[in-house]
Amino acid sequence: MTNFTEDSYFILDAYFDAGPTKYLFFLLLLSLYSLIICANVLLIVVICVNRSLHEPMYMFLCSLFVNELYGSTGLFPLLLLQILSDVHTVSAPLCFLQIFCVYSYGSVEFYNLAIMSYDRYLAICCPLQYNTRMTSNTVSVLIAVSWIYALLLVAVTVSLSSPLQLCGNIINKVYCDNYAIVKLACSDTTLNNIYGLISTAFTIFVPLTLIFFTYMRILKVCFSGSKQTRQKAVSTCTPHLASLLNFSFGACFEVLQSRFNMNTVPNILRILISLYWLICQPLFNPVLYGLKMSKIYDICKSLLYWKV
Repeated sequence: MTNFTEDSYFILDAYFDAGPTKYLFFLLLLSLYSLIICANVLLIVVICVNRSLHEPMYMFLCSLFVNELYGSTGLFPLLLLQILSDVHTVSAPLCFLQIFCVYSYGSVEFYNLAIMSYDRYLAICCPLQYNTRMTSNTVSVLIAVSWIYALLLVAVTVSLSSPLQLCGNIINKVYCDNYAIVKLACSDTTLNNIYGLISTAFTIFVPLTLIFFTYMRILKVCFSGSKQTRQKAVSTCTPHLASLLNFSFGACFEVLQSRFNMNTVPNILRILISLYWLICQPLFNPVLYGLKMSKIYDICKSLLYWKV
C-alpha cells in the first residue's frame, strides 16, 4: 500500500514496442497536433478580428475552438514524449494535471454544445425576443459559467482521488485516467464513486437533456413553419448536431472502455478508441464549422486568395 507523495509515479502500460515505427507515429501525431493548433487558432483569430462575427453564435464557437486547443494541449505533449520514450512512466502530479485538463475539456465541450443548442432554440423559436435575451452580457456570463463550473467540478474529482492509498501504479492506457487510478485504490472509494456518478450526471446527462429539449422545440417549429424557417434551421443546426454526435460517440466509447474488460480487444484498437474523442473532435470542429458556416468560410477564403 503506497501513500501518495510527490515522488510517486504511474506506469502507462498500453504502450507497446513499435521499434523504428515509433518515429512514424510521432511524426503523424505531431502533424495532427500542428494541424489542430493552426485550424483552431485561425478560426479564433478570424472571429475575434472581424466585427461582423461578433454575434452570440460565433462567440460560442470561439469558446468551443479555445476548448479544442485546451484539450489537445492536455493530451498531445505528454503523448508525444511517451511515444519516443522507452520507459512509459509519468509523475503523479503531472498525471493528475493531465486528468484535470482532459476531464475539464470534456465537461466544457458538453456545456458549450448545450449553450449553443439554447442559442439556436432562441434564434429559431423566439426570433423577435432573441436580441433582448441573448445580449453580449448574457453571452459572456454563459461562457464564463460553463468554464468555471466545469473546472470546479473536475477540481473536486482530482482532489478526491489524489489522497487515495494505492495498491499499484499501472494504468492500462496511453494517458492518465481518473477511474483507472480509483480502481488501484486500497482505501475506501465510496465517496469517489458517488461523486463520480453525480458529476457524470451534471456533465453529460443534464446538457444532453437540455439539447434534446431544445431540438424537440426546434423540430416542432420547423415542421409547422415556412420553408425559409426550415432552411435556416438546417443550415445552422446541422454542424452543431454533427459535432454533438461525433463527440458523444467518442466519449461513450471511452466510458465503456473504462468500465468493461477490454482485454479481448486488440491493443491498437483500444488505443484508437480511447484517443478518438481527444483527437478527432478538435480537428473535426474547425473543419466542420469552417466549411459549413458561410460567413467564416467566406472570410477564410478571402484571406487565402489575398495571400495567393
